[in-house]
Amino acid sequence: MIEIIPAIDLIDGKCVRLSQGDYAQKTVYYEDPLDVAKMFADAGIKRLHVVDLDGAKAQHIVNHKVLERLAIHTPLVIDFGGGLKSNEDLRIAFESGAAMVTGGSIAVRDPEVFTAWIEQFGAEKIILGADVKDKKIAIGGWLETTEFDLMPFIQGYMQKGISKVICTDISKDGMLTGPAVKLYDEMLQEEPAMYLIASGGVSEIADIEELLAHNIPAVIIGKAIYEGKISLKALEKFL
Repeated sequence: MIEIIPAIDLIDGKCVRLSQGDYAQKTVYYEDPLDVAKMFADAGIKRLHVVDLDGAKAQHIVNHKVLERLAIHTPLVIDFGGGLKSNEDLRIAFESGAAMVTGGSIAVRDPEVFTAWIEQFGAEKIILGADVKDKKIAIGGWLETTEFDLMPFIQGYMQKGISKVICTDISKDGMLTGPAVKLYDEMLQEEPAMYLIASGGVSEIADIEELLAHNIPAVIIGKAIYEGKISLKALEKFL
């Protein structure tokens, strides 16, 4: 089975989606993210991926009050990311109801801090965000491509206990052109123990079925749900 994880991206407390991480290409889908989170829960979905896009820009947690409302008013297991840079950010995220946090840029820019989080909070509560462009890690809301190669970067943290990895192929995100199945195949061949969470490009149920056929453990779905390409009803067979 494949774990279905809808995404809620937050700007100004609203549920939005960007195309390829471009803040200028923003669509507001729900004024109140709690409305859509309740719909997910009612449909039988268990997980939620929340990204604080304001936080990613500000370099610290911003939308924690929204996180708190989602956690209090739904049974969803939430992972939260976007701009988490300090121990204080993590404390606020966990106290606001996050079950897990996702760290991307911090894992590149400040590996000592990210490693300390793994040791302090436990690897099961920390997800590594590995955004990738041409097999190089990209950070800072994808505004900056690094020289870090994808797999050695991931393997370094797997050696420290990380198992969950969200991998977003930036060229796919928000474009509804299908997920990066070939890339995911290569990653799992190299590290079969990785709990790989596919992200970006999912546009129809067939994309999820393809990921399932390739034994990808989990998938994040955003724009396809909001644009009506994938109905919550159609997701029931995966739940």
